[in-house]
Amino acid sequence: MNRRHFLKKTVSAGLLAGSAYYLGGNKAFSSAVSNVAGSSFDLVAIKGGEPDVMFDRAIQSLGGISKFVKKNQTVVVKPNIGWDVIPERGANTNPKLVGRIVKRCLEAGAKKVFVFDNTCDNWKNCYKNSGIEKAVDDEGGVMTPGHSESYYQTVSIPNGKKLKTTKVHELILESDVFINVPVLKSHRSARVTIAMKNLMGIMWDRRWWHANDLHQCIADFCTYRKPDLNVVDAYLVMTQNGPRGISEADVITMKSMVISADMVAADASATKLFGLDPDDVNYIKYADELKVGVKDLTKLNIDRIIL
Repeated sequence: MNRRHFLKKTVSAGLLAGSAYYLGGNKAFSSAVSNVAGSSFDLVAIKGGEPDVMFDRAIQSLGGISKFVKKNQTVVVKPNIGWDVIPERGANTNPKLVGRIVKRCLEAGAKKVFVFDNTCDNWKNCYKNSGIEKAVDDEGGVMTPGHSESYYQTVSIPNGKKLKTTKVHELILESDVFINVPVLKSHRSARVTIAMKNLMGIMWDRRWWHANDLHQCIADFCTYRKPDLNVVDAYLVMTQNGPRGISEADVITMKSMVISADMVAADASATKLFGLDPDDVNYIKYADELKVGVKDLTKLNIDRIIL
């Protein structure tokens, strides 16, 4: 076994162990579909199904999509669509999940559902080759570009320690509901990218963040705008060479998902799925200190589901 394959096997084993520990452990799971509308769950951790199926079951446990989306509201859905690669590479959010979220929002009565990202590769190629453009079009959503500075407006971050101003896409400022749909994967600068890190795709001036304490800037921005719902795609998880990856060998199939209105809690939970501790990721610690959300999962009411 060569060094690369050894490292891949070791990391994958750690990820699967983290998934088993957090999603299973010594705690019982809910497996039956039940009527839990109006539930008091803070977070749902689910595994064992296709992305669209897991979303439907998980959102039910949080009280249903109508808890977050009302009739005639405008919704913006922000997946990770940063890379011009196929879905099997795990660099972007799974298109099945994005399409299902768009469908459920429109069924709840949303007036329009917009989907966009400020991509790293060519935006048209990213939208197409990720499979997300077709999934959104098929369900009646609207793909919107994020590649021009003209789409972004300067906002103040009064509670930021390092980040005091930044430029945010106009859709985030104008829409009624903001649904954040990151993919869980490795990241060479942030160690792991999840819900809070995914918000860099609604910014224009993110290079400044990388040059000026990336972790603190991520946490700082989260004091300004919190998504109404965070859906973490952990179906295909890139274990190394993130955020773009090199090949499908970087990816393992985990078939998991975490959903919460609290993005700090969502990131803490997903970090455990990745085989890390939340304190291993500085932006999670910083956001917790800034009271953006709850890092300590023992303080939350969590529904753990295996399909």
